[in-house]
Amino acid sequence: MGCFTFIKVMMILFNLAIFLGGGTLLGIGIWVTVDGKSFLDIFGSLSSSVMQVVNVSYFLIVIGCILVVIGFLGCCGAQKESKCLLMMFFSVVLIIFIAEIAAAVVVLVYTSIAETFLSELVTPVLKEKYGEDDALTQIWNVTMNEVHCCGLNNYTDFENSPWYLQHNYTFPGPCCRSTLPCTAAFAAQTNVSGCFDQILEEIRTNADVVGGVAAGIAALEIAAMVVSMYLYCYLDKK
Repeated sequence: MGCFTFIKVMMILFNLAIFLGGGTLLGIGIWVTVDGKSFLDIFGSLSSSVMQVVNVSYFLIVIGCILVVIGFLGCCGAQKESKCLLMMFFSVVLIIFIAEIAAAVVVLVYTSIAETFLSELVTPVLKEKYGEDDALTQIWNVTMNEVHCCGLNNYTDFENSPWYLQHNYTFPGPCCRSTLPCTAAFAAQTNVSGCFDQILEEIRTNADVVGGVAAGIAALEIAAMVVSMYLYCYLDKK
């Protein structure tokens, strides 16, 4: 078996796995979107609401579609020895790679700007809909309980919200680390961090793991681009 044949076979198998994985995620996402209740009944996710799972399903659908497209282009491009499909595969992976680099730069360099932007976007929503919109309320409750945080910035994000007004001017329990009535004085004394800061702290704490996963993904993307370009150049010489 020649070098070209070996690389071609590996390219096909690798992208076939990506295609099948993407198809699985896409199928699960569609299933949960159409019939989230059955999904919960089968897997017993007692801590999540149906709406929360449906929101997650949209993410699965997007990721699944991207993986299906990448897998299809790479697999068919290698199998059919199509320069057009190989170039499309290379272009899609390159775009994703550049987007990831750009996102990393934004997170590292413009964290304060991102915090300001999110604060201006999310805080008004919390003040208007937390305690009134069941889906949004459940998602934030789960997030605050799991991450051990309060609001985006702190407990003041919930001031004058429907929850605040309906519960005698008190704040959600996680803002005081208790189920007792969470008054403004108690929340200020407890001083629970906002979810944005808490998530950043979790990322910094697990920087080695996050960096390793990111480096692994980047290495796979670079390898996929190199292999696809090798096949493209080989076919160009034939």
